[in-house]
Amino acid sequence: MIIGMCGRPGAGKETLTSFLRDKGFIYFETSAILREELVKLGLEITRWNMQNLADNMREKNGVGAVMKLLLDKANKDKNKNYIFDSLRNAGEAEFLRKNVQNFILMGVDAPQKIRFERMIKRAKSSDPKTWEDFLKVDERDNFDISNPMGQQTGKLLEVSDFVIVNKGSLKDSLDEIKKIWEKIKC
Repeated sequence: MIIGMCGRPGAGKETLTSFLRDKGFIYFETSAILREELVKLGLEITRWNMQNLADNMREKNGVGAVMKLLLDKANKDKNKNYIFDSLRNAGEAEFLRKNVQNFILMGVDAPQKIRFERMIKRAKSSDPKTWEDFLKVDERDNFDISNPMGQQTGKLLEVSDFVIVNKGSLKDSLDEIKKIWEKIKC
């Protein structure tokens, strides 16, 4: 099984992926692949550069380009379960649905204010530091109308098999994850 993860920045994907890793899923992170490529290209590792690189990869090699890199890694051992974190374009989900027999798309969302507060608290170097910068990141991530190969988290959430709205406590989120797990476990 491959579970594709999508969600807006700061929504709580890490909580869900931690739960699945505890269930034996092998974790692949798209941003790790993108960071490796940025280093090879001699470019600074920023959210914008990672997004631009992924957009360019999808434009040059098809909408499934980034997911194909993850599938190549996963295909080395087809008897395992994987998490692909995180899809950013609705075409990536379509690609995986066509190419993976047992694929599930899971989304995580939360209100903007909560996500911004979480990002400030976690203080990743790639996270925005001001509300204005957060809104720019959030707008591009939701749907880059100028670029069909760009970020489309809003569309991904619409086509997800399951969506957790992570606006309560950690226990509430874990309860939702456990309910979904009971439906999908193999």
